[in-house]
Formats: sequence, C-alpha cells, structure tokens
Amino acid sequence: MNKTMKIASWNVNSVRARIGIVERLLREEQPDVLCLQETKATDDIFPRELFHELGYKHWALKGQKMHHGVAIISKVEIGEHGSHDWQDNGEARHVGVRLPCGLRVENVYVPAGGDIPDRTVNPKFGQKLDFIERMTRWSEGLREPTLIVGDFNVAPLECDVWSHKALLSVVSHTPVEVDALTRLQQAHDWIDIGRTFVPAPERNFTWWSYRSPDWTKNDRGRRLDHMWVSPEAKGRVVSHRVLEPCRSWHRPSDHVPLICEVAV
Repeated sequence: MNKTMKIASWNVNSVRARIGIVERLLREEQPDVLCLQETKATDDIFPRELFHELGYKHWALKGQKMHHGVAIISKVEIGEHGSHDWQDNGEARHVGVRLPCGLRVENVYVPAGGDIPDRTVNPKFGQKLDFIERMTRWSEGLREPTLIVGDFNVAPLECDVWSHKALLSVVSHTPVEVDALTRLQQAHDWIDIGRTFVPAPERNFTWWSYRSPDWTKNDRGRRLDHMWVSPEAKGRVVSHRVLEPCRSWHRPSDHVPLICEVAV
C-alpha cells in the first residue's frame, strides 16, 4: 500500500482565540501538516506548546500582531523555509516550506480587498489585484512540484457562490478578480484540487458569513479557500475533503478546513 501524507489548510481567524477547535481538528483528523491563515499572532506568542504536545514539533511561522499571519505546523521535518511579500508592504501573508518527499508547500492568505470593487476609490481592492499579479509572476517561473494552499479570497466559478447573479458586483466574485485568479492558475497550469474531486457545478463551499443567524438554513456560502497542485504532481493527490461540520463547532471560524492526501 502506498504511503500518503495528509495536509490540512484552514483560515482559523485567530489561532489563540480558536485554539480549542484547532486542537479538536488535530486530534480528530491527525494531519501530518497543518497550514493556517489569519493566525493574528506574532511568532513569539504563537501557541507552540499545544502543537508540540500533540506531536507537531516543526514550525514555519510568519506572524503579525493582531492581523493576518500564516503558519505551517508539521509532524514531519520541514526545510527551506521562505516567505514572499506579495502584498509589497511587509504584511505576513505567505510562508512556504519543502517536505521530505520533495514537494513544496506554499501557504498564502490573499487580501480580502475591502467592500468596493474599484481600485480608484478603494485602495484595498487594488492591493488585492496587485497581490495576485505578483503571485502570477512568481508562478510563471516555478520549476518544481508545488502544492499551494490557503484563503485566496476569490470564488472563481459561478457555482462557487450561493448566487452568481447576486454576487457579481460583490468583492470575492467580481469578473476582474476571477480574471486575475484565472491568469494566476494559467501561469503554472495549476490543478484546482477542490474541483478535481468535486467537479463543477456541484456545491462545494468553504466560507459562510458570521452575519447570518443560521448559516445552515440559508447556506449562503462561497468557495474562497483552495488547494492547487503543480501539473506534474497531480497524480500524487489521492483525496480531498472540505470539513464543513467545523463551521458549527464552538466559536468557529467563518472558514472551514480543507484536507488533501498526497502520495509520498
């Protein structure tokens, strides 16, 4: 039987505030590698003790006080840590490592982009588009098998949101964002793992707003979280799941974890 490695990705919306459900995820799913986004913790206050107790003794941290922040926590040894400033302002939004199997894992938190989809009146929207453009330039030069995961803050397909018509002018699903993400995907021929295992137009949401009094009743979700793999490593990915029940856990994140398994 071929050996596999389980890799999880989760915008946790504060690792310290939600440490209880992070622990639950680790105990129930036992991923080998956990990629977190929006950790909201500087490296010196990251809760390493819990991870260490659960067997996660290797870390790559890129933290920031109160905002943003990404982390890769692993049971297996990780090397060649690196971080790109795709935001071009020092924000902690990316960290990457190499796994022992030779696969690189890049963990990214793309900016949300504010509320108005117009860079002339909303600088945050322009920063988001520029962030994705810098990722695109990086992707063009990529020459090794890579898994990129994280909160991309874009739902690219019509079926990736609860209502394509209602959200066409809402940041995360506007045509300009979808076009930008499409160019990023084409720059390396990235394989969208989520839609490989759950083909369009099947429902496949990863985020539900906190504003909804009952997220399960109206189900106004979006697929903002993604896992993409280099084409040469596509055959190594053997499974992919969206852990939707986590949205109902105690004090949940508005995002839910994704988990894939790769042959090593």
